[in-house]
Amino acid sequence: MIVYHLAAITIAYFIDMLVGDPPHWPHPVRWIGSLISVFEKCLNKGKKKRLKGLAMLLVILLIVFLIVLLLVVISYQIHPIVGIAIESIIIATTIARKSLKEASLDVYGPLERGDLACARKKLSYIVGRDTDRLNEGEIARGAIETVAENTSDGVTAPLFWALIGGAPLAMVYRATNTCDSMVGYVNERYKDFGWASAKWDDVLNWIPSRLTGIIMIIGTKPVRIEYRKAWMILFRDAMKHPSPNSGWGEAAVAAILGIQLGGINYYKGIVSNRATMGDPINPIQAGHILLANRILDKTVFLFLLFLWIGGMIVELAFTWIKSSAPF
Repeated sequence: MIVYHLAAITIAYFIDMLVGDPPHWPHPVRWIGSLISVFEKCLNKGKKKRLKGLAMLLVILLIVFLIVLLLVVISYQIHPIVGIAIESIIIATTIARKSLKEASLDVYGPLERGDLACARKKLSYIVGRDTDRLNEGEIARGAIETVAENTSDGVTAPLFWALIGGAPLAMVYRATNTCDSMVGYVNERYKDFGWASAKWDDVLNWIPSRLTGIIMIIGTKPVRIEYRKAWMILFRDAMKHPSPNSGWGEAAVAAILGIQLGGINYYKGIVSNRATMGDPINPIQAGHILLANRILDKTVFLFLLFLWIGGMIVELAFTWIKSSAPF
């Protein structure tokens, strides 16, 4: 079964590379988002909001898991090729490498032309911070941080869970991530109701985010610093991020590019002073967005290779155990 998962993951990687997420095509994440909205409106009121938020999360994950599991089981019963095909399509909907690159390049294009107003507007589509007064470096920083953070959230984490449990677990991860993105905010409305979604998203991202940061450093030669220094920056700065996972991608990208991420952001006019990641060896420029995307491409390819190596080792181990068992 692991070999089937690996085949489906690889096909999904190429589907996303070629097709991505066309805006007018039906997409499971939109359906999950609609379901979350219904539950949130019905349950996010009165007392025991944490318990209600947990109930919402469990029900949504159970629905998603059972539907995808049923589709996959039926597909494999028809024929393994049909099963791999269906799994690959489902897994492709859980990853967003192409759309992540396109979103950052939408910022890069006008920024490179000197059209800061357009670049600020494009950036506002992918970040929550205020963008109306950002200069070139701050605009580029926002795009780079988005690519760095979402390399794990949007690509490698769902691939990791796809290896562990195929399309059902990949979609469970994506449903968890969608819950977190919709209700996992620390504000008056969601701090209790979204608590379970935020915490479970942290749990599911814990291993993939760290693997991603490590693979980033392994796969891309740092600019103007030695590998030893890059490793030091990664482990020095990764845990400074407010999220227990997001800092691994940001610290790795900052170390590789010799730039400093983090710092001051504004949210609805309110200042937020985040810890900095990396050393300011090079001033941040528009071109660093392209370099961040190159890191994304290399990391995803190497992560896929890592999954193949790990998966085949496990498969061979299971085969050996079965053949050696006395019963």
